[in-house]
Amino acid sequence: MNKHNGSRNGALRVLVVGVGNMGASHARAYDKIDGFELAGLCARTIAKRTDLPERWSNIPRFSSYAEALETLKPDVVSINTWPDTHAKYAIQAFKSGAHVFMEKPIAETVADARKVVAAAKSAKKKLVIGYILRVHPSWVEFVRLAKGLGKPLVMRMNLNQQSIGQNWTWHKNLMKSLPPIVDCGVHYVDVMCQMTGAKPKRVHAIGAHLTKEVKTYNYGQLQVEFDDGSVGWYEAGWGPMMSEVAFFVKDVVGPKGCASIVMAEQGSNIEEGATTTTSADIDTHTKTNAIRLHHSKLNKDNSLAKPDELLRMDDEPGHDELCEREQLFLLNAIRKDVDLKDHMNDAVNSLRVVLAADESIKNKKVVTLR
Repeated sequence: MNKHNGSRNGALRVLVVGVGNMGASHARAYDKIDGFELAGLCARTIAKRTDLPERWSNIPRFSSYAEALETLKPDVVSINTWPDTHAKYAIQAFKSGAHVFMEKPIAETVADARKVVAAAKSAKKKLVIGYILRVHPSWVEFVRLAKGLGKPLVMRMNLNQQSIGQNWTWHKNLMKSLPPIVDCGVHYVDVMCQMTGAKPKRVHAIGAHLTKEVKTYNYGQLQVEFDDGSVGWYEAGWGPMMSEVAFFVKDVVGPKGCASIVMAEQGSNIEEGATTTTSADIDTHTKTNAIRLHHSKLNKDNSLAKPDELLRMDDEPGHDELCEREQLFLLNAIRKDVDLKDHMNDAVNSLRVVLAADESIKNKKVVTLR
């Protein structure tokens, strides 16, 4: 039976809300995975979309989220819209009786994030946040190696994107809701929290407004201190002015040495007169190529006792496959009734840190987390 001509036995019917870069990737995952059925697509401009796969031509389409929920009564709602709609849409989905997959961040405020978690618990439904690095084998290994470096840890991470063309339009739309240090930063603060297993205590941040095309600052950097003595630095900037040099730094240092993600050789465009950009390419956000592990132990003459190791990360999954892994995680959580309390709490805590950074930038002060 064609999976688009009727419900498959036992399949969870999914309404995908927002079919841009991430939404389309997740829709392809639901369409591919046994156990899900792509039941509907929703976007405010869905009637104008001409780029969706022909095989989805008979999938019901809606411009109204409320209408889509009422008509389809889906088992799962996949929320891939602008951040300012995340909390509202998730709570509506839980009230309708659906499980929720939501792209990060979970909300625009900590209070709203907590309301989303409370709604999931009240409805006894699953809530999975799209922290794609949590299902990436290279990043899972990066976190594991970091935990073996001793304490405290020093974590340095960034993701600056020289966005042009459609990517700049997309980023400008995103910044109507949140600055880069918040929208993108939740990913990497989440990684830091995994590495340390500690509670963040204090946050200090600075930012710069490098364009008049957006109202918020489009560049920011934060410093976060944890209760185990670990410290983290994160930097994010979006726009055509951003540098393609060192746009991707992922490094963790501990008493026993350090681990660093090594970008693929094509990670920077260094051709003279280049008019294209690599840093805004979504595939470069997760691509690792290798992890370099350095050991700090010394011989009596202070020479290194052990050479560095280069751990190859060949054949790592691409972006669509990572989206499939996220949805398999959701499917398993639903079918096996997995307790997602820690997953949800982690999403709230990482948001607390980046929103504290935003507060620090705006008020020019260190923010203490309680």
